[in-house]
Amino acid sequence: MGGRGGRAHRRRRARLGHRTGDAVIARTAAIAGIGATEFSKDSGRSELRLAVEAVRAALDDAGLSAADVRGLVTFTMDQNAEIEVARELGIGELTFLSRISYGGGAACAVVQQAVLAVAAGLAEVVVCYRAMNERSGRRFGQATTPPGVDAGWHYPMGLATPAAQVAMVARRYLHDYGATTEDLGRIAVAGRRHAATNPQAWFYGRPITLDDHRASRWIAEPLRLLDCCQESDGAVAVVVTSAARARDLRRPPAVIAAAAQGSGPGQFVMTSYYRDDIAALPEMGVVARQLWEQSGFTPADVRTAVLYDHFTPYVLLQLEELGFCGRGEARHLIADGGIELGGHLPVNPHGGQLGEAYIHGMNGIAEAVRQIRGTAANQIKGDGPVLVTAGTGVPTSGLLLTRG
Repeated sequence: MGGRGGRAHRRRRARLGHRTGDAVIARTAAIAGIGATEFSKDSGRSELRLAVEAVRAALDDAGLSAADVRGLVTFTMDQNAEIEVARELGIGELTFLSRISYGGGAACAVVQQAVLAVAAGLAEVVVCYRAMNERSGRRFGQATTPPGVDAGWHYPMGLATPAAQVAMVARRYLHDYGATTEDLGRIAVAGRRHAATNPQAWFYGRPITLDDHRASRWIAEPLRLLDCCQESDGAVAVVVTSAARARDLRRPPAVIAAAAQGSGPGQFVMTSYYRDDIAALPEMGVVARQLWEQSGFTPADVRTAVLYDHFTPYVLLQLEELGFCGRGEARHLIADGGIELGGHLPVNPHGGQLGEAYIHGMNGIAEAVRQIRGTAANQIKGDGPVLVTAGTGVPTSGLLLTRG
């Protein structure tokens, strides 16, 4: 169908698709249970055992049993096959199995997959999990043999680690917008300050100052050691079911008001240097637009934001892409404690991946649920939604959670 009539038809179809997608996702499902192992640098256990412990804890938190589970979702990077986890837990038949690619970008997308399965009637109870010995086992921060053809553009230039790759974007951002490494330090200080009062955090009782940040060694300029997230061992799992069923279970539900995935134009993995604007995260902009459209909320409604803080510069870029401030203005938003517990927008009240643990963002989802329940170590007052984001620099995802 061509011409003006064809364009009008496509516009109507696109609008209908958005409305249909919103109706399928928004507020149809909820997180009913969360579970985690301790966070350590040497778990002394297999990743399979960690996964089973976290899933069992999440089911117990929800007041459900293995017999209730019909779906399992995890990351493509997780080493634990769904059928292995099911066997160890005594789960019977499964009617939904799924995995999401792109490392930390999958964190919120695994929940989105679970929502879609529940909404479609494919599985009434779906568990999402991630287990990793990322400190005692495979360490993501080390240089590795590059997979795929994309690496041929950057690996020969020495961009062989995530820190080196992110440093390129960070340097451009600082140059374009006048931000400084001290602004990055404020993000690190906030995360560690929040972790210091969270008993589950690895850095519990160990805050840092801006002087500590300045004194930490360079990893890849402009990134210092304290600009980089931890390497952690541990596991986290969440239980997703219908919003109606969740209201009858053991814990107050965290209703999923929106769930989205996104990839931007010219997308690479950590090295999207061929876009017109290098100092941006358009994939997070794709996610943000869906979150606000699905939920009906705006950035001004958000009570607290749990942002994926694998590297401090990407917190600044996310604040801008999500609409909390204009492009290049995040440094003003974080000034004077703006993202700390008493600030305008508290970010990562659990300490984030900089302070609590790096479990590929899944621990951030658990924190969002605790904030909704009112059981967080650093509880943020208010009734507004809680925002969660997944890994950036890659195709990513996000969630908005509200009270039931």
